[in-house]
Amino acid sequence: MASMPIVVDRAEKFEKVVSILDHYSRRPSGLIPILQAIQHEYQYLPEEVLTYVATSLDVPPARVYGVATFYAHFALEPKGKHVIRICDGTACHVKQSLPVLNALREKLGTTEKSATTADMLFTIETVACLGACGLAPVVVIDEQVYGQITPQRAVALVDEIKATEAGLASALETEQPSAEVVNE
Repeated sequence: MASMPIVVDRAEKFEKVVSILDHYSRRPSGLIPILQAIQHEYQYLPEEVLTYVATSLDVPPARVYGVATFYAHFALEPKGKHVIRICDGTACHVKQSLPVLNALREKLGTTEKSATTADMLFTIETVACLGACGLAPVVVIDEQVYGQITPQRAVALVDEIKATEAGLASALETEQPSAEVVNE
């Protein structure tokens, strides 16, 4: 009987994956959009989900892993709720993107090897080019582009996100239903 919660947890965990697979009619030709949808749901591609996808599509697991590791867009490790991408292409590097990266890592307590904060709120990534060289140095936070960024402005953006997140958390806490009973 002790294994029952594990079965329930697994079923719940794969419920979204099953829905995504059904949406794409479980066609192997839909592998890339299936993986994109799964990553959107989980923020990364969990190993056991990739195995489940391979089995469900009746394709070798190596094919699924090959696609997941070939495209830089896919992540096999969990990411934070907010992903910060710092361009370190030639233009951004020359315009001092590394001090921006260092300021953000210091602020968030991350490193090159441990890019996600312990609270899973932020992940910092460096990218080769964001295609906005005229705005160098460039940072993208959750798909929002910030050009001519300075270390101070980058830290201020993180502080703004943290304040918003704290506000959301406190708003959820105050929205608890009242225990008051109204007599008519």
